Amino acid sequence: MIPLNNKAEIVSQNITKKFSNEAVVLITLDMSYPEIKLKENEVAQNRINRHYQLFAKEFYTYVSTTLLKNAQQEYEDSISNDFPFRPYDAVMKYTVTLNASCHLSTYFDRYEYTGGAHGNTLRTSDNWDLQTGKYIELKDLFKPGEDYKSIITKQIIMLAEKENAENPYIYFDNYKELIVQYFNEKSFNLNPKTLSVYYQQYDIGPYASGIIVFEMPYASLGINKPRCC
Repeated sequence: MIPLNNKAEIVSQNITKKFSNEAVVLITLDMSYPEIKLKENEVAQNRINRHYQLFAKEFYTYVSTTLLKNAQQEYEDSISNDFPFRPYDAVMKYTVTLNASCHLSTYFDRYEYTGGAHGNTLRTSDNWDLQTGKYIELKDLFKPGEDYKSIITKQIIMLAEKENAENPYIYFDNYKELIVQYFNEKSFNLNPKTLSVYYQQYDIGPYASGIIVFEMPYASLGINKPRCC
């Protein structure tokens, strides 16, 4: 029998807005976040939704205050110095990597363009137990006291070595040290068959490499794939 909260119903909440100074668009905002529904588990449903709502509110507030102030100042400077103004872009989109086996895993990519040659993207993740509404941390996947950071980074270095042999332009020269240095135990996602661990732009490779993701089968890390308790 399939558990009641084997998966969540997900409805996208979308917000688009242009922040303008008279007839000039200063910032274009395009954002989305998930709203979930869980049958007969309102407590878990509300806990998860509050988290996503707060995250979206914080981004909107940042764009409508700090980023808008910066864009306004740059626009005024462009008028004073007679050079073109490039409107800002603020984009936040989410991706679901797992919604099954009583687990929900998502990540948000927050992109900002504030002039210059290109914008920048920051990724953040959320992993949930749909039966309890508990936030899953990386250490929860391993046995208590297990050196999971070492297990994961060793596996990542093996994968990076293989990829670097085929394409030496993906990583910085000292990528092995950087993999350990910039390992972030919050930067992971659950998938049906693999655990994803990622590094932000510039952490271990140039801008052109983007956010670098390593996919590792659960068995290769000595852990079980997500399942209902």
